[in-house]
Amino acid sequence: MRQLFHDPTAGVRRLRLETPSDLWRIARIVRPGDRVGASTTRRDPEAPAEVAGAERSRRRVFLTVRAEQVEFHGFSKHVRITGPIVEGPFDIGRHHTLDLAEGDDVTVSGPELAPGERAVLDEGLAKKGDPAIVIAAVDWGDSAIVRVRGRAIEPIADVRRSIAGKRYPGSQGEHDRASYVDELTDLLAREGASAQAVLIVGPGFLKEQLVRHLIERAPEVGRRARLYPTSESGRVGVDELLKSGKASEALRGSVAAEEAESVERLVRALAGGRRAAVGRDEVAAAVDAGAAETVLVAEELLPDRSIAPILDRARVGSARIFVVRGDGEAGKRLAALGAIGAILRYDWSRPGAPTGSPGAPRGAPRTDA
Repeated sequence: MRQLFHDPTAGVRRLRLETPSDLWRIARIVRPGDRVGASTTRRDPEAPAEVAGAERSRRRVFLTVRAEQVEFHGFSKHVRITGPIVEGPFDIGRHHTLDLAEGDDVTVSGPELAPGERAVLDEGLAKKGDPAIVIAAVDWGDSAIVRVRGRAIEPIADVRRSIAGKRYPGSQGEHDRASYVDELTDLLAREGASAQAVLIVGPGFLKEQLVRHLIERAPEVGRRARLYPTSESGRVGVDELLKSGKASEALRGSVAAEEAESVERLVRALAGGRRAAVGRDEVAAAVDAGAAETVLVAEELLPDRSIAPILDRARVGSARIFVVRGDGEAGKRLAALGAIGAILRYDWSRPGAPTGSPGAPRGAPRTDA
């Protein structure tokens, strides 16, 4: 995401949406009531009256609408912002939908961003472009290949095949295995050509065999391949890698991997009974004590104005604010913990403090605080 113009006095920003993740970000930044402008097309009202509306030519114009509804469509990679037209060459007051895609410029005017929305914007402005990373979690008969780019984890293929058990030369099992390796190698060679890195993970030795085949068939992709052990294959294996931190160097720059790893850190800290706070009340108290290092907040809480003061105080206290998407595994885990949590700089608690979490309140300070 690139900021082309900013007038803090008037509350106006002009942004260029450079990656698919920027579409998710703009959908989190635009709020009902904001004025949103972009280049769009609309039927020409000056067309002759006898021409049916559906047949009238469309003109490309710059229109500004007052946002009433914002919809993010991750599968088709676009954002729809609907509302009455407030600025434009014609049809003032009539409703229009701006359809934003990767590469579009958009102007947003409205009140100052809340801390969570500001964190989403800062994340986008800090990125020079989301690196594309291909992950294959493989095992005989059950493999998944995904592309990780910024906030998005895009499925490429789930490769499930029945493989015969006999492996002597010329057997059906030998043929099945050779075909399976060829299929996975072709997929990785094709998808890995435009990827910054290719990570091949899984519980057995199939990953080593795949790398050898890649080096033979697609040397450039094979040289970028990295191997990591996981206990599972398929999408479960992908999730295991992302939250484990094993491939942190290769995944550097991937917000999706950072999201999964951060929520896993919160869960581990909570399970250990220290350096974690969950729920609004406990997170607020930890922030006020200056103990919060990173505050994780689910995206569905961003419109809740009661969260804004907590995040404001966290920002003043130099805590990092990280917004977690709700449609991934990390978002579901955070939602189960009350949709907001904090990783702490040091152990902290108060006797009888309400936690806001699903479990019982902690009744006494941690002994090693």
